[in-house]
Amino acid sequence: MIRDLGSLENRQFDVLVVGGGIFGIAVARDAASRGLSVALVERGDFAGATSANSFKIVHGGIRYLQHGDLPRIRESSRERAVLLRTAPH
Repeated sequence: MIRDLGSLENRQFDVLVVGGGIFGIAVARDAASRGLSVALVERGDFAGATSANSFKIVHGGIRYLQHGDLPRIRESSRERAVLLRTAPH
């Protein structure tokens, strides 16, 4: 991992991801797994802000039951299944 932004100055990347939270890291990982060269930049420590407050749970749409939001429950359940398949750890 390179922490000196100056070292990125004369390099080219296919994708630049700004933000090292859960979504930024997921996008960077997906792009890299597809063979793209990726640079990810973050102002602070990776996953140190909002992502750090997630309690490490994936609710899978259950929280939408209280509002009866069935389309969102289905979508969340599908996304949770993909996440568990691609990142079982």
